[in-house]
Amino acid sequence: MTGGQMAPTTLVGQSTTTSPGGRDTSRAGFPIRVSEMLATLDGATFITRQTITSPKEVNATKRAIKKAFQVQMAGQGFSLVEILSTCPTWWGQSPNESLGWADDKMQANYPLGVVVDRSEL
Repeated sequence: MTGGQMAPTTLVGQSTTTSPGGRDTSRAGFPIRVSEMLATLDGATFITRQTITSPKEVNATKRAIKKAFQVQMAGQGFSLVEILSTCPTWWGQSPNESLGWADDKMQANYPLGVVVDRSEL
């Protein structure tokens, strides 16, 4: 990245290596809640947000991914598994600090769980 760039999910005020000033809503807008936005589309059948910050959450994420594939393979509609993950290098934190930050800050803005499930599985 060349600087000043951020992910669409970067939180307001969150600074990264490529956006050291943090997200400024007047310049970069607000973060995008991808799962909630896509859940409004026709054909959205299974949409969930998971994380990988603990072994328990990794297992839940694996189950969600499996279901998403099953829904798609059964022709029931569109599936998405949004996964919250850390970036300790780019956030300037230790791996343990970034796990805690993701659990505390990211999940406050991007709550975990099923956003929509219209599947028959």
